[in-house]
Amino acid sequence: FFFLPQEIVSGESEEESNGVNLMEFSDEILLHILSYVPCTDLVLNVRRTCRKLATLCLDKSLTHTVLLQKDYKVNKDKVKQLMRDIGKEIYQLNMAGCYWLPSSTIDHVTRCKNLVKLNLSGCHVTSLRLSKMLSTLQHLRSLAIDVNPGFDASQLSSECKATLSRVSELKQTLYTPSYGVVPCCTSLEKLLLYFEILDRSREGFMLSGQLMVGESNVPHYQNLRVFYARLAPGYVNQEVVRLYLAVLSDRTPENLHAFLISAPGSFAETGATKNLLDSMARNVRLDALQLPKAWINGSGLLQHLKFNNPFYFSFSRCTLSGGHLIQRVINGGKDLKSLTSLNLSGCVHCLAPESLFRKAEDDIDSSILESLVASCCNLRHLNLSAAHHHSSESIGNHLCQLLSRLKHLLSLALPVCSITDVAATVEKPPTASNLVPQAFGRKVRIGIQTYPRNLADQANQKIESSVFWALMGSLRFLETLEIIGSSFSSAMPRNEPAIRNSLPPCVRAQSVGDSEVAAISQLTYLQSLTLAQLPNILTGSGLVNIGLQCQHLRTLSLANLGMMGKVVYMSALMDMLKHCKCLRDLRLEQPYFCAGAQFFQALSHCSSLQRLCIVSRSGTLQSDAVMSFMANCLEVIMCHMFMGESLTVCKNLQQSIVRSFQADRPALNVVIFPLLHEDLTEVIRDVPMRHLDEITLFKSRVAEEPPNLWW
Repeated sequence: FFFLPQEIVSGESEEESNGVNLMEFSDEILLHILSYVPCTDLVLNVRRTCRKLATLCLDKSLTHTVLLQKDYKVNKDKVKQLMRDIGKEIYQLNMAGCYWLPSSTIDHVTRCKNLVKLNLSGCHVTSLRLSKMLSTLQHLRSLAIDVNPGFDASQLSSECKATLSRVSELKQTLYTPSYGVVPCCTSLEKLLLYFEILDRSREGFMLSGQLMVGESNVPHYQNLRVFYARLAPGYVNQEVVRLYLAVLSDRTPENLHAFLISAPGSFAETGATKNLLDSMARNVRLDALQLPKAWINGSGLLQHLKFNNPFYFSFSRCTLSGGHLIQRVINGGKDLKSLTSLNLSGCVHCLAPESLFRKAEDDIDSSILESLVASCCNLRHLNLSAAHHHSSESIGNHLCQLLSRLKHLLSLALPVCSITDVAATVEKPPTASNLVPQAFGRKVRIGIQTYPRNLADQANQKIESSVFWALMGSLRFLETLEIIGSSFSSAMPRNEPAIRNSLPPCVRAQSVGDSEVAAISQLTYLQSLTLAQLPNILTGSGLVNIGLQCQHLRTLSLANLGMMGKVVYMSALMDMLKHCKCLRDLRLEQPYFCAGAQFFQALSHCSSLQRLCIVSRSGTLQSDAVMSFMANCLEVIMCHMFMGESLTVCKNLQQSIVRSFQADRPALNVVIFPLLHEDLTEVIRDVPMRHLDEITLFKSRVAEEPPNLWW
């Protein structure tokens, strides 16, 4: 589209010679086309091509909401010019994750006098700059900011505090113990808190969860409707969130309808939190709920909480049994058509009647899943990962068969062992040669194709009556799919040294391989795919089918496929990448991965690629191939490689990339570092949160948060 205006300026075009002229389209059609063009290009480039486009590019439908959060080419000068040209027309401005812009860029936001919503998460904002900016934004009602070390609420002016007093929605990411601007927001209805405080400083000193001097102001929660808190690992984050919760425990807001706390590991219940939950059980009716596992396990809390029209539940990592799930949450089969998102990841007993004498690997009770599917028939997001959900041999009661009834699903996460055909595992038990991890096998020549080259050949090898094949065929509108081994753990966890050994996959998962991957190619509208710990990948042939059929694929994450001693699917992966024209994010985690010339040549076909992350214990790379790839793929702004190379090789390559491409790519973020180096955690802490949270760290993202939690 960007080349069409040039033809218009010249006076003649191929469209005119064929009887079709872009400018003859109606304004409605042209506005729809222009809505796909970044706002910076519209205002700074496209509108200068002709009079008609000059008018259309300034239409309110295009300038009302400005999204810069994924515009990696924007720089300070473009933002300055954009605000100067249309600042008064902007009502919603999203600059989330624009970590590359200098803090002085925020000064230009003051031109947007009519702003109602502003997202500055991930931007560099000091207390003084925040005060100056907010003092001019009298209509602001929604704000997202980061609170970094050095933040001082006493520097906020009275005009700034007046603006904050009218803010009803606040999202605050904390990198230091602080209330931030919460005490100033006396009209809060929605509060989202992200705790990213590290337990140790860069100098190695232990940090305290006590708030800074002058931070004793009490938050105002009386109008609160939504409370959400997500904690990164660490005891300091737990200490600080308890201070935020202390006020809630004294007086629970009457209009509270969503209460969500996402906390990894152990987050013990205290007397204050128990009082809070008791008060909630007496006084409020919830529509969304998520609690730390220790607050639910062994308590009768769910039996006393009241729900109105729930749209989101998360019982991640809880020991909740299927019996309790049906009785206390679904009320024995109560109609829950309002529920659109359900997270049961890590709930090892959620599909069993009771958990007292049950082993995690025992078969599920299909009647529980059947009740769940019948009651929650409008589910759009379902996460059943990180557990062993083994179906019995009963005909028609396989997990995949029951899930196929959920016709509205848009995202789904399943453990690998849940998709296998029971009959196949019974008739063909895995042999010793198929178990993973395996010892080093004979090397496979990458140049030789050892897999079927098209979908028809693959289909001949696959029994298409398998339950997983049928499930994929029934969920044609699925956009996100995660198939993750129940015992899989990434080699690069948060705030810890790299994991050197991984647990073997579930025995039931041993038969899952190429044919199951091929079945995924039926998902025509698939946008995001995660495959982790599929033991029986022999050639990766199914990946080629996905590349050919899933043309909307934007995010691909592959981890520990096939044997661990060699990358058996490399040839198929390279063939797949040649067809992935829309792919933007690629994450690969595989021991002994060779990131060489052939791989990067194939990856260069992904013309839309923006972010690349490779995690490989004992993996190797070719520096000249990486440099050539970066030169050919002009959209790439993130390159993270954690391999087995020496620190010297990694540092030299990282410096070469930054030196060669930083000037033309302002958002460029490069981290190349030995995976098993003792300083890995120090390197990770400097990665922008956007990249760290979205791609670098492995995790299940289906139903991780309620849908539309923030704009």
